[in-house]
Amino acid sequence: MTVLLLFRRIAQATRRLPPCVDPRAIGVLALATACAALAPVAANALEAQRGGTLTMVVTPEPTTLVNLATTSTSVMQVSPKVIEGLLDYDLDLAPKPALATAWEVSHDGLTYTFRLRRGVRWHDGKPFTSTDVAWSLTTLRALHPRARSTFTTVSAIDTPDPYTVVLHLSKPAPYLIHAFSSTETPIVPKHVYDGTDPLHAIANNAPVGTGPFRFVRWVRGNYIEFTRNDDYWDKGKPYLDRIIVRVIPDAESRAIALEDGSVDIGGETPVPHSELARLRDDPKLGLDTRGYDFESGVVRIEFNLDNRYLSHPEVRQAIASAIDRDLIRRVIYYGYARPLASPIIGGPYADTAPSPYPYDLAHANALLDAAGFARGPDGTRFALAIDPFPGNDAYTRIGAYLRSQLARLGIALTVRSQDLGAYLKRIYTDRDFDMSVHGMSNLFDPSVGVARLYTSANFRPGVPFTNGSHYANPDVDRLFAQAAVETDEARRRQAFVEIQRIIERDLPDVTLVSPQYITVYNRAVHDHTVSPDGTAGSFAAAWLHR
Repeated sequence: MTVLLLFRRIAQATRRLPPCVDPRAIGVLALATACAALAPVAANALEAQRGGTLTMVVTPEPTTLVNLATTSTSVMQVSPKVIEGLLDYDLDLAPKPALATAWEVSHDGLTYTFRLRRGVRWHDGKPFTSTDVAWSLTTLRALHPRARSTFTTVSAIDTPDPYTVVLHLSKPAPYLIHAFSSTETPIVPKHVYDGTDPLHAIANNAPVGTGPFRFVRWVRGNYIEFTRNDDYWDKGKPYLDRIIVRVIPDAESRAIALEDGSVDIGGETPVPHSELARLRDDPKLGLDTRGYDFESGVVRIEFNLDNRYLSHPEVRQAIASAIDRDLIRRVIYYGYARPLASPIIGGPYADTAPSPYPYDLAHANALLDAAGFARGPDGTRFALAIDPFPGNDAYTRIGAYLRSQLARLGIALTVRSQDLGAYLKRIYTDRDFDMSVHGMSNLFDPSVGVARLYTSANFRPGVPFTNGSHYANPDVDRLFAQAAVETDEARRRQAFVEIQRIIERDLPDVTLVSPQYITVYNRAVHDHTVSPDGTAGSFAAAWLHR
């Protein structure tokens, strides 16, 4: 690269990303690539500065501050600021040291040995040891929505000394080395949780960790405050003095807060999609699509198969046939999404075959007629309700769209709203729902991110983001178990493709789109995205240049 070109790129990066690109001309993914390539240039030309308060926005308000028993994205945005994992990962998904400084995997894939960082202390001054790691992994397997699948082949955990942890596997788990980030496998202090119910421990709302920031206070409905950990093991970090996490329920208000500078950064597309074009033209703001590699989210409508209407395959097929995925992409996501029918996104395991239930309202009505669900005098066959995941404008709009579409089938649909705690209780504890619309992550492997939604063992009332539909298919259980330990890539792909085709046929849910998540940030914020966890990372490297 010539010196002139380098200076030109730096100048462009400090103004807009990029100044001459129209997403309608080159497409959303091309824009994402261009922005990701240019975003670091200006930051790299400056030296990291110490001090300042970073204000970020998270929605909906977290139900807890530690992701020990939840995969809620709002919880995962805050927990890693305090709680760390054994490993971190770079933007190419390669593992990096965190609480573990070195790791070894045996040739047969059955033994994982982690050498722990020495001299690390919990925020209460107690030493961090292998006992904390063993307790955390054991507890995660019992409580976490995904850990049962993640660590299904771990048969024993040894701690031969305070700085060594050895995992023994009954069968290989080809994905396991990617499972040790703070967002997926948080390591918490055994001495703080011992003797408590881990689900309701005080430490979940006043966390004690080893991370770069210490918990200060949580003013519910308003903000969460973290302060710099001066005893952090990565000397010189963090650069920030404080992090304030604001709770702003209204999407339009979040956009205003980013524009007026009262909020510095928000991940997970914190503003309405309709606002993105305007915010992209604001010279003090940047849009970044990096940091969502682990998330790999799909938006889905999940059916409660215990419902007297939705237990009929014809009803689910009719609803699937009433959905125009491309309209959702264009109208609800403003092009920042990709329609798909499969629960697995991209990569070597995705089945690209079209949905067996394409958009066809006449066919949908015929299915309901044939199934014996006749229209009443007012044209209605029966009534259902849908619960959109709270705090996300797109999910609410999908609910409204579905209400309109199902009315054309004679199904009266009510769209309900509630806060996150009430939503989780309704869907996963009380099971007092008909349909819900939400996003779910594929993560680093379908054996972890997808299996939890469909295997019968993951029907776990009370545990959020598991098999909420109460779907059970022995073939799906068998194929997921096979794929989890299969080391031959061709056979592994074959198992995953077969799983997808069974699920698309059985329809415990309807996959709609894979959205392009976007971080909106003030250009004064640097190094906010240095891992595939994006704004859900620790922010140890983040700094401000006001």
